[in-house]
Amino acid sequence: MMVVFVCEDSFEGILCGVYDAWTSRLGHKNVKLAVDGQYNLEMFADYREAAVSEEKAQKVAQAVRTKISGRAYAWIYRASLSFEPQKADWIYRFLIYGFHIGEKVIGALQIPAVQEVFRLNRSVGNESHLLTEFLRFSELPQKALFAVIGPKNDVTALLMPHFSDRLRGERFIIFDEKRGKAAVHISGMEWYMMTGGEAAQLHELAGRTDSGEYAALWKAFFDSAGIQERTNYVCQRGHLPLRFRPYMTEFQQG
Repeated sequence: MMVVFVCEDSFEGILCGVYDAWTSRLGHKNVKLAVDGQYNLEMFADYREAAVSEEKAQKVAQAVRTKISGRAYAWIYRASLSFEPQKADWIYRFLIYGFHIGEKVIGALQIPAVQEVFRLNRSVGNESHLLTEFLRFSELPQKALFAVIGPKNDVTALLMPHFSDRLRGERFIIFDEKRGKAAVHISGMEWYMMTGGEAAQLHELAGRTDSGEYAALWKAFFDSAGIQERTNYVCQRGHLPLRFRPYMTEFQQG
């Protein structure tokens, strides 16, 4: 019988799933990992909850860094932020090979699980990189900056080091409306993440942003930089996917 360990949709949750599956001693072929709420029930399968534990997550994280490599750890972290439901099991299969062959697993792209984790890692990294260019802030009446995003992957934590460095003297919030979570930065302090009810309250702020100096600057730049005779919408979509535009000031009316 196949045993499916159901993980919380977080990096720590997936690491705990890896720990429970590995220590179950049922054999790697007889276990799977699935993300809670993102799997279909299979016949003749036993489903077990992988409870989140800081101790279990730390043990797996430390083992990955010391027995495989720091780069492999970064790969599985970014892969865990993917929207794809199979990510937990691909990470588990990747680590099976990683603990067997060590740091060489990074180059073993002929192994399906390694290839999948590489793909997820690249996809999440690419979206994060694009959002450092496409994210737009508006100014709140409270003199704080507010940005709303709706990424495919859970990349807010990857964005914060970039903007915290460049806007270190500012108060700003990046709100992911798809996941109902917000990253908050206060001048002179470390940024932190808000989820649940507290983050939901911040969603109301999105409707109370003013046009402000930042919005006016972006719109003026967008209008002045374009050359009407050389407009190429096909090329534009290739460099700026349509899914980012609802969140960008220069494409909003008013």
